Amino acid sequence: MASPSSRLPASAVDFAPAAFVALVCGALAMGISPIFVRFAEVGPFTSAFWRVALALPALWIWAELERPRRQTPSVPADRSARLSIVVAGLFFAGDLTFWHLAIVHTSVANATFLATLMPVWVVLGSGLFLGEPVERKVFAGLALCLIGAAALIGDTWSVRPENLHGDFYGLVTSFFFGAYVLAIRRARRAYGTGQTLFLSTLVTAVVLGVQALLLEDMMWPLTLFGVAALVALALISHAGGQGLLAFALGHLPAAFSSLVIFLEAIAAAFFGWIILGENVGAIQLLGAIAIFAGIWVARPRSKKRQPA
Repeated sequence: MASPSSRLPASAVDFAPAAFVALVCGALAMGISPIFVRFAEVGPFTSAFWRVALALPALWIWAELERPRRQTPSVPADRSARLSIVVAGLFFAGDLTFWHLAIVHTSVANATFLATLMPVWVVLGSGLFLGEPVERKVFAGLALCLIGAAALIGDTWSVRPENLHGDFYGLVTSFFFGAYVLAIRRARRAYGTGQTLFLSTLVTAVVLGVQALLLEDMMWPLTLFGVAALVALALISHAGGQGLLAFALGHLPAAFSSLVIFLEAIAAAFFGWIILGENVGAIQLLGAIAIFAGIWVARPRSKKRQPA
């Protein structure tokens, strides 16, 4: 159970409009990542490595720029906070690894839906690891978002015995991403956005670099188009998407933030329709509406200040 010293002050869990906008933009930036991976011209593990490695210079600049105006953290940067940085990097490496394994060993629809179970782990872990009680409205919002995510997948979901291990990888992906969100939320109590993401990404890059060297032969695209896809993956989906997520997690509860990440699934469907010509029907539109409704239901309410 989280200690009293690790709890955020009440004002830190009020609804923060700027953080919410950042979270929405981050989800959209992460939602386009499958398009960049598709055009990267390298294997999935190699693209995962370059996704984080090429983002490191931008994240270092971000960390340096925020240093002069860094505010006093609500929790001192003790051993627990430093451990959260390392754990976040390891969890994100696990997230990307099992996500790519799921894509290879089961259908994209199955992998996507199982990965969207991430908020379940965040909701369950918020009280236990962060000391952030989860209100009933968040559970109601989670239910709506899960229904919406299932509708987005539609009839492309399938259960096949030969794909069960791939489905398991998708479920593990959701666990790792959920644990990553919890770790980043904890680290953000002591560190700024840029510093948190730069240090955790450094850990992720080391793990994924070793993995790519061991499992794949081609480490760099053959064309400038492939290089551009990797750079976009790094700057837009990681530095941008994960950076905005890390920023928001310094201002919004982890459980609610995890629900907003469902917008990533909507963004992926939208970009797949616009860029790849993938079908989007009425069921998918209803799913998107359910996700928006779930986020609206679960939103934090700013506490009314009593007049002095």
